[in-house]
Amino acid sequence: MYRLNKKVFHILGIELENCGGDNSVSKIEREIVLKRLKELRHQKGSAATLEELRDKVVDIFPEFKEQVLKRAAKANQPPGIISHLKWPVIFFTGAAGLLWVINLPYPMIRWPVAKTAPLLLLPSFISMDNNYKGSIQSLEQADQLINRATSQADIELGGKQAKKAQRHLDQLPAWFLGYYPRAYCSLFGCKWKFTFDEFEKARRRTARIEAKVFQEKNAFVPLKEAESALKAAKQKYKQAKNTEEREEALASIQSAIDALNEVPRRTLAGKQARIKLTAHRRDFTKVSRGFAGSDRTNTMIAAARLFANQAAQASQNPPHSAQKWQHIAQMWSEAIKRLQRVKIGHPNYLEAQKSLVTYQSNLGIIQTRRQAEIASKRALQQANRQIQQLIVSPPSDSNRLKGQLQGIINLLRTVQSGTTAYTESKQLLISAQKRLQEI
Repeated sequence: MYRLNKKVFHILGIELENCGGDNSVSKIEREIVLKRLKELRHQKGSAATLEELRDKVVDIFPEFKEQVLKRAAKANQPPGIISHLKWPVIFFTGAAGLLWVINLPYPMIRWPVAKTAPLLLLPSFISMDNNYKGSIQSLEQADQLINRATSQADIELGGKQAKKAQRHLDQLPAWFLGYYPRAYCSLFGCKWKFTFDEFEKARRRTARIEAKVFQEKNAFVPLKEAESALKAAKQKYKQAKNTEEREEALASIQSAIDALNEVPRRTLAGKQARIKLTAHRRDFTKVSRGFAGSDRTNTMIAAARLFANQAAQASQNPPHSAQKWQHIAQMWSEAIKRLQRVKIGHPNYLEAQKSLVTYQSNLGIIQTRRQAEIASKRALQQANRQIQQLIVSPPSDSNRLKGQLQGIINLLRTVQSGTTAYTESKQLLISAQKRLQEI
């Protein structure tokens, strides 16, 4: 192989004509470069690289285009393996295209070929055989999954297998059955008889399976809706706060149970609904009986709330007298007594216990405030008596006077804020402290 091929020599020669001028010097320079290139043209060995081509021209013509050099170096590379395979690839591509045309599902093409060269129809025969076997296998799997389904996943998978079988059947040319089924069978030595009746039977079977899948899927819709409604109704019953809300929840539960009973019985969803209905009806009966027996308890809980509300309202805008705090405490005690009668099995037992803790805490607060009111009132009264005695008979000794005033101040400081005595005691305390400072 020569180091510079003819095509590259021509490319460089054209660009060389554009270099230099028309004077004699430029002509001589061009001849020198051409001589160099001709030497490469007659040398055998590896193809000249871009650097070698550049060295041959740029020392004389620096303006020689770099793009032309790169294009020439690329064109100077020896042909790859693909170029050697060009004609074999064209040949095999053409043969494959011809084979594809011959195997098209058109009797006017296939019939002459089947008489003269049936082996050329082997690809389509193989495809039909695979599709036939695939359709039979998918149909059997779909039939097993649908008719012996144990879950919705089996129905979904059975539907996919039915669609797969349909795709295989769609690939089987029905026209073929009326032309030469014997040649098809004898070619592969098949033992089964592939006839038009069998083809139609497989299609009808596929249609029945797909229809059953459709019915099974539709049956799960009311089942899920009924189960969702039943779950919501039970939750509503648990969260009910009064008798009316519980009655409404029980009606919703009964309606959901009736909806479960309407699911088609011959479907998998219907069979699952029958199993669940027994348990749901048993639970509904138990809840209904418990609801009837819990009316009295519900009344006690409602009464406890009334006492609690009255007590809470009476506690507003303090301070209050000890007598009023006592009355409020009695109302909290009445509410607590009624909640303590709620039994463990009652639906509102947990709610009643929560309220009971709150009520007992409130009662403790009220009792504490009552004691504070009593103690503060007593301290204020005692301080007033000492002030009156001090006014009637003040001591002549200043130290004794200071001691009595300090005792009154200490007594007034025991009066707690939030009591009816606090405002008056605060005024007296300021007055006593001022008098003590004046002494």
